[in-house]
Amino acid sequence: MSELPIKESREGSLRIIRRGLSLSPQIIEGWRVTVLLTLLGTAGTSLVPVVVQRSVDNGLGTTDGGVASDRIVMIVAAAGLLLLISAVAAYFAKIRIFTGTERGLTQLRVLAFRHVHDLSMLTQNTQRRGSLVSRVTSDIDQISLFLQSTGMILVLSAGQMLIATAVMAFLSWQLTLVVLAVFVPLVISLKVFAERMSVAYDHVRQTVAELLTTIAEPVVGAAVVRSYAIERRTQQRIDDAIATNYRANVNAQKIVAITFASAILVGGVANAAALGIGVWLGVVGGMSMGTVIAFIFLITLFVGPAQMATQVITDAQNAVASWRRVIELLETPADVVDPGPGSTPLPDGDLGARFTAVRFAYPEGPTVLDDLDVTIEPRQRVAVVGETGSGKTTFAKLLTRLMDPVEGTVQLGRDTAWADVSQVSFDDLRRHVVMVPQEGFLFDSTLAENLRYGRREATDAELEAAIGDLGLVDWFAGLPRGLATRVGQRGESLSAGERQLVALVRSALADPAFLVLDEATSAVDPQTELRATRALERLLDGRTSVTIAHRLSTAENADRILVFDAGRLVEDGHHSDLVDAGGVYSRLHASWVAQASLGVRPETMVR
Repeated sequence: MSELPIKESREGSLRIIRRGLSLSPQIIEGWRVTVLLTLLGTAGTSLVPVVVQRSVDNGLGTTDGGVASDRIVMIVAAAGLLLLISAVAAYFAKIRIFTGTERGLTQLRVLAFRHVHDLSMLTQNTQRRGSLVSRVTSDIDQISLFLQSTGMILVLSAGQMLIATAVMAFLSWQLTLVVLAVFVPLVISLKVFAERMSVAYDHVRQTVAELLTTIAEPVVGAAVVRSYAIERRTQQRIDDAIATNYRANVNAQKIVAITFASAILVGGVANAAALGIGVWLGVVGGMSMGTVIAFIFLITLFVGPAQMATQVITDAQNAVASWRRVIELLETPADVVDPGPGSTPLPDGDLGARFTAVRFAYPEGPTVLDDLDVTIEPRQRVAVVGETGSGKTTFAKLLTRLMDPVEGTVQLGRDTAWADVSQVSFDDLRRHVVMVPQEGFLFDSTLAENLRYGRREATDAELEAAIGDLGLVDWFAGLPRGLATRVGQRGESLSAGERQLVALVRSALADPAFLVLDEATSAVDPQTELRATRALERLLDGRTSVTIAHRLSTAENADRILVFDAGRLVEDGHHSDLVDAGGVYSRLHASWVAQASLGVRPETMVR
């Protein structure tokens, strides 16, 4: 197994955009109609200078001093109708762009969110949570802003410049060449500016991710920050992250400012050149006054988009940087994958587990589990003990397929019906095997909604029945609003012990054949511990269970104890036999007894 961080990409902007659009094809569905509507939407603005030219030449520019009022009225009326048609076309073009991008980016957000959950715990743990969240939220928001706002400006500007060029060529090819000669160097230079902006805004997006992480951590860990009086140090970290983001934005905006100033300069030069050469052509070549004035108007149709190009490029490079980060996320391989339609079903009823020649090592690290061969019989209660780093937690993660072994196989089943867990669908595996963590995570909702994570379709009556089956009616009766009690963010309105009770009821509702527990009754107050222990006994009755024992009293009540040391299974047996054997477990037990005699709680012994 190799390390699976999210690798950074430095592909070109156009390639990134093409790949991004391929992930969200809804964005460009019906693009030909959208482009046609866009061109029609810009036609009215682009033809206004023609109206000016005709009106001037048929009015102020006539040699006899007369005004062809009827003709001017007809020209203005035609222009008004064309502007109305253009406005309607622009409206529908905007609607099409908006709905298309919303459909496409909604799908992209769903894909990105699902992929985050498809990544193994190993891969997720290599990433800062703020970085993952920003790729699914703010990065896609940045793409949306570009496509729906700046992207629309880009399309309209391109259409405006295209039609303006055609109109200029119709009025005077000589002045058209003058205008293009002035603007072409600017267009060429924009490529250089775009490359520099790409690098600058990649850095901006990275600093945004760092800022989100830096702010989120002390918010979640506010109690620790206050307990250790590290508010000043925490604030300094946030200030540094904000300052880094500020500097990154300023550096990017310096490039924007140069581009904007260049567009203003080129626009001024183009106006001066068109006016000077136009007057000269009027003297020597008979160019009309209306044509010269019309060109001044047409040049503004170039200057506007050229000046807007700075904002367009800014937002485009920001969007490309965001698109790149989302693509990097989606292309990070999920090393623990659902086998799909060809999966192997687990047998219903009791389940055992079997590890055969299993080895596991973290990326570029030492072996954590080595040469593991063990079989757990159906309905056995197994305790797993060992010092920190001995491999017991890795054992539990392999059993629940939060990770896959580097070598060997992990199987679930019984008798002659065994299935490799890597070939079992996630839905089937989670239905038969449930892991109860040491700290039950709760979502910011009601107690009922949190319990239903065990079984979504459960009724309130079924929830109360599960609470009663585990002997927790007295605790439930003390809740202020029963099932409607809100637990708060991360369950903070409940005590640590109460959160564990919720986790046990949730597991009971799931009704698995196999339970894996990370000492789900440790580190709670004595009264809640008594409730939890009683509830756990009822939950484990008739099920296979593997408990990572942080206290040896749990091991004493198990049918069987697996003792891990330095990544190997070194002892396997019953409590009394292992104590008499004088090995690793015997030493752990002797230490536990000694600590208990001094009044130290047993659960502090083994972690």
